[in-house]
Amino acid sequence: MKRTWFVVAPHLSIAAALVGLLVCPAAIAQDGPGQAVDNHLQAGEFAPALHAARQAPAAERDALLARVAQAQAQAGMRRAAFDTSFDIGSDFFRSSAAGSAGGQPVGGGLGRGGRGGGNEPDFESLIELITTTVAPSSWEEAGGPGSIKEFETGVRVDALGKVQSLLRTDVSGRVGRVRALGVPAAHDAKVRASSPLRKVSLTRLERAVQIQLAAGQPLDEEMQLLAGLHKIEYVLVYPETGDVVLAGPAGDWRRDEENRLINAETSRPVLQLDDLVVVLRHMAKGKGEPFGCSIVPQKENLAETKAFLDGGAGRQMPQNKFEKQLREKLGWQSIDYYGIDPQTRVARIMFEADYRMKLVGIGLEPGTLDVPSMLSQLVMEKGQAPPSFGVLRWWFTLNHEAVLATPERDGFEMRGQHVRVQSENEMLTDQGERMHTGKSEGPPAEFAQRFTKHFAELAAKYPIYADLENVFDLALACAIIQSEGLADKASWHMTCFGDPEQYVVGAGNTPKMVESVVNHRNIGRSTVV
Repeated sequence: MKRTWFVVAPHLSIAAALVGLLVCPAAIAQDGPGQAVDNHLQAGEFAPALHAARQAPAAERDALLARVAQAQAQAGMRRAAFDTSFDIGSDFFRSSAAGSAGGQPVGGGLGRGGRGGGNEPDFESLIELITTTVAPSSWEEAGGPGSIKEFETGVRVDALGKVQSLLRTDVSGRVGRVRALGVPAAHDAKVRASSPLRKVSLTRLERAVQIQLAAGQPLDEEMQLLAGLHKIEYVLVYPETGDVVLAGPAGDWRRDEENRLINAETSRPVLQLDDLVVVLRHMAKGKGEPFGCSIVPQKENLAETKAFLDGGAGRQMPQNKFEKQLREKLGWQSIDYYGIDPQTRVARIMFEADYRMKLVGIGLEPGTLDVPSMLSQLVMEKGQAPPSFGVLRWWFTLNHEAVLATPERDGFEMRGQHVRVQSENEMLTDQGERMHTGKSEGPPAEFAQRFTKHFAELAAKYPIYADLENVFDLALACAIIQSEGLADKASWHMTCFGDPEQYVVGAGNTPKMVESVVNHRNIGRSTVV
């Protein structure tokens, strides 16, 4: 038996969960389908009971199916209970039914033909809509109204705070046409096949995940990797079928030399379910608060470093000794995470991208031909004093040119480049206090501009930056779902993805401290920067 969690044709539509919530099992009229279902269940006739439940009006169907699933579980028919649970449209009723089935001892078993899993993936037909008629539009390079306000941090994601200001109505009708591609009759395709536009229904994915977890089975790789999506271009909602959809290019995947899961053709990292769930939960509970990370030097270390430099202690030292002492004065820097669990992959991505961007900035990791280090861009005339930068700040922010929406607000296109690097020159007091100037100029500003302009090239060379862009994409997509009430329109309550006890996000070790690094450049015979 096949299951899909992608967009489906109208004849496969599910009952609206909101209606189902208004009718609890105990309240169903006993002289109608509910009585027939009860009579069959009392007689141990599960097949007729299931048939009667499926024939019931939409307002009663989900509650009756849940009743059948619970009875099947109590009778030890666990596989059948999972099958019935999968057919329940309301995530509230399905969560209860799947929980009942998952809590029962194994009776009928979970063979390869059952929906609970087995030795091979059950999802033989993961893709129902693959189209090749849409190509993404190209936009100008980074900058403009899509940027987020400046903040002293390495990565700052404030998607919900900006999404309304980014929304523009799509007068061309293109987004509506993309959305309409969900209507034609479904056809099967292999999930690893390459596609310029794949539509993944989050509601159907959650249903499949919920049943799999309730059955005690590991998730298929197709689920964990969102059917191979490696970029989000559209967010769509289908109230008539209860689907909230992410759409974009997708295809086969592999692991690179850093064990990163990447698209087999483009080498771009694929999107991951864990990251989606982390951002969804943040949006739901964080009320739109930003999240991010920051590498922060210690105040007392900054004061000691400034005194060391101002006192001229290093002028007569050999270069290697001077750099060693400078590193020791700066010491270890703390890594602060906010708005998000530091043990998640999202947190690790933000830290690594921020750290490596700054290595490129000071010349300890090569950039690209068009993105040299800040030090290499220093130009000094004869007799000119070297520049005094104080404390430099570079940080990542969201950078969306616009989000196009259908007039009905049921389809959204995320356009433009999604990541931007910003900079600021700060002043440093004798006490180690960092004072904002609101200004950025010279080589530091030029590095930020170049990094933004050539971000795609850097992301191709270092996939961590594409991974960061995927996090930003997920944040904006979830902000659209939240701000536009798309979950409500689809009667989606995230009973699995929103519950940390049902869906447990993978945890790992994320750095909390990082050692300072130092680089220099000799300019002429007497100047070292």
